[in-house]
Parts: sequence; C-alpha cells; structure tokens
Amino acid sequence: MKTQYETVIGLEVHSQLLTKSKMFCQCGADYQKAPPNSRVCPICMGMPGVLPVVNKNAVRLIIRTGLSLGCKISETTKFDRKNYSYPDLMKGYQISQFDLPVAYNGIIEITEENKQTKQIGITRVHLEEDVAKLIHKSNGSKHSLVDINRAGVPLMEIVSEPDMRSPEEANIYLNNLHAIVRSIKSSTANMEEGSFRCDANISIRVKGDTKLGTKVEIKNVNSFRSVFKALKFEERRQIRCIETGEPIIQETRGWSDENGQTFSQRIKEYAADYRYFPEPDIPPILISRKWVEEIRSEIPELPKEKITRYMEQFKLSQYDSQLLVSNYEISILFEQALISCVKLKLSVTNVAKRVANLLIVELPRLIHEFDIADNHFKSGPTELAQLILLIETGKLSTTMAKTVFEKMFVSGKTPDDVFNASEIAQINDEKSLGKIITQVINKNPGAVADYKNGKDTAIKFLIGQIMKISKGTANPKMASELLVDQLNK
Repeated sequence: MKTQYETVIGLEVHSQLLTKSKMFCQCGADYQKAPPNSRVCPICMGMPGVLPVVNKNAVRLIIRTGLSLGCKISETTKFDRKNYSYPDLMKGYQISQFDLPVAYNGIIEITEENKQTKQIGITRVHLEEDVAKLIHKSNGSKHSLVDINRAGVPLMEIVSEPDMRSPEEANIYLNNLHAIVRSIKSSTANMEEGSFRCDANISIRVKGDTKLGTKVEIKNVNSFRSVFKALKFEERRQIRCIETGEPIIQETRGWSDENGQTFSQRIKEYAADYRYFPEPDIPPILISRKWVEEIRSEIPELPKEKITRYMEQFKLSQYDSQLLVSNYEISILFEQALISCVKLKLSVTNVAKRVANLLIVELPRLIHEFDIADNHFKSGPTELAQLILLIETGKLSTTMAKTVFEKMFVSGKTPDDVFNASEIAQINDEKSLGKIITQVINKNPGAVADYKNGKDTAIKFLIGQIMKISKGTANPKMASELLVDQLNK
C-alpha cells in the first residue's frame, strides 16, 4: 500500500502599517514614491547615541488588528533587539518583539472548497521596524545599492499556528487575512509594493504521525499566486526527498517565478542565533483595558460580517459574497453602485446579482487583460448603475452589456455615450427577430426535431444560435417567446 503523507503549513505575514511617520522617528513613512535616501534621519540610519520614540498610532493599529483576529491583548508589552548582520540593517540589529507581543491567541476561520469551515490559530501579532531596501544592479555590476527610506517603517508580523494542511488552505487563509487587514485599514497590504509579504513554513509527515517533520521556510514571497505555487513545489520536493532517502534540511529557501521552483538560500536560524534581549532604550509599554475597548469600538464591519450581510440583504450566494468581499475596493464599488441604482429607482435585490457578476467576473478579466495593477476603474459607481439601467429597461442584453462595460473601463466614458456611439442596440422588434428565428429553424432541423420529440433542452441550443447570428443583440426574452411560438406552429 502506498504511503500517504500529510502537509503541515504555517504562515508568517509581514504587513506595513498605515501610519504617517516611521516606527521610532518622525521621518515620513511614504517611502514608495520618494527619491532614494530622502526619508532618513540619524535614528533610522542607526547613528550612535540616538534614542527611538515609539509611534503610538502603530501600537493602536496592531491592537486593532489583534482584536479583529480575535486575539487577546497583552496588558504589558516590550521591544527587543533581534541581532543579525545584513547590509539592509544599518544598526546590526532590528527592534522587534520576542516574548511579550502586543496580541496573541487569535483565530481566522476559513471555508474550504467542500464548504466545511476550519479554524486556523493565530499565535501572535507583534510589532517591529522594517529594514532598508537593497537594489541589485542588473547591468553586470558587482555591487548593490542601499535605499534607507524603508528602514524604520512600522511593520506588523502575523504568525499562524501550523494548522493548514494544504497549499489550497494556505491560499484561502492568506486571502482572508488580506481582506481583514484591508477592511480595518491597518495596512494598504499591497503585495506589489511589498507592504504585504509572506514567509511560508512547510513540512511533510506520514499521515497519522503527530510529530512534525523537518521544517523549511520559503522567504518573502510577494504574490498570492507565487505563495501557492511555491508551496505546491515544496510539497512535491519534500515528499520526493522522503521517498528517495534524501535528507530534508531545516533551511531558508527562496522562490523563483521564472524557474518555477524553490532554491536554497541559507541554513535556518534559531531564536538563540538572534541573541534577543530587551531593548534598553524603550521601557515596557502598559496597555490599558480602557484604550483597548476604545479601539474595539472603532473597528469597522469585518469581511465575515459583510459576507453574511450580502447574503441576507442582497440575496447573493455565499460564493459571490466571498468573491466581492475578498477585494476591498471592489466591495466598496459594489455597494456604491447599488446606492446609485436605488437613486435610479431600481430594486436592489433585482440588480445586485447583475452588479456582482460584472465586478467579480468581467472586471478581474479586464484588469488582467489591460494589466491594471491597482484595480483602477475609470468609470465609477454612478456609471455602473446607469449600465444596469440600460439592461433592466431592455436596451441592452447581458452580452451587449459586457461589451459596453469593457469600453467604459478602457475609455472612462458613460454607458450612454458608449451605447449611442456604437451599433449595439438591442433588437426588440418582432419582424427583425422573426427573420433571424426563421433562419435558425431552417439551419437546424435536428434541434427542431428534438424539440418536437419533447427535448426542451433543444430550446437553449436554438436560442444560442439566435444570439450568435445577432451578435448578442437579440432581446433574449422576446426571442425565446417568438421561437417557441414558431416551433409550436
């Protein structure tokens, strides 16, 4: 009997906090678009004799995140020095947290493909400073450049328990966590900009064993797709190692999108290697329960609550609701578009599904096709509601609406402008439709015979042919009624 294996995965997510200034100084945290080494001072450059001052808003955002993840909040927390030598760390140590994090013992609930729910434990959410950025020249140069702008930017690390049993579960967890962090506005969580980064720990054991296998860490993967692909590759690699007798080393590995595989970087460090000790320049921080409750009252609607509301208020399926909520910008656009629909005297429950389909099917396709990284939609919720009105009043079919939607997306024009400037008006007169229907009936005698023999599914095929000949401009409801009428004659 073939040996069955079990995958064990835990994720460490680093997410930059949405603050105006850095963690321990007054330098601006808006380093992304600033000239290199322009957001720096003696503190974030690690000069001797400087004293760090804690950013209170960063602590507030960590508490907000912890509460949103169901964590307990420490009454006392402190900072520690994590010692290691690397060119992006000017001080030779990072100010982080070791044994007294701000938040601990939380839970994220995920819904698997079989619609079973599972709880993934959150070990801790702690606060630290980000490091500088190394720029490796690609012109054959043997040296690298250092941009200190990012050094000292507030960074939270969210560490999960090793509760995930497949790359698929890890992907769901990561998307859920991303949606929570975005919805509470503790971080932009933009993976393309590096403000949401993931380290994945993965090991393999024989199914039924309780002892964990040798753990490998995949470091700093910067997209959901890459995290998933890296875990799938590493899962196969480790099983192959076990079956061939090749030892699995506890190490840090990188991921190459280009080669589609992980590669060894260095032997994994242990906590003792970092020589943690309390940061002597920052006293312990006392977190009052009154402050915690004040922050709790400020937390907006969480993704899980929003999904339930969409299902109840808009009669959407759980699947559609989850897709909408997984992207913060799209969920906001969805709700604003429905508000605009109400102003146009449209029933929310009647049009919610139409709006959702455009935003979770058509919009992602267009974003990918036109390479829009930040979900930038040139037409807003008002224009989207106007497009829905054209569908509801019979001027556009669903197929035609997709064409108008694409032109709106690309040009920023209103749906009326697109509609009036193109030849895509819906065919609503019986005479024109009758000619198309006659043509379809004459060309498809087999389907006509199937219908006459009681196979109602033949109608769907014939309607499809009508829509094909009319290039999607036939009124589907009217065409269906006229088709049945002609067939029955």
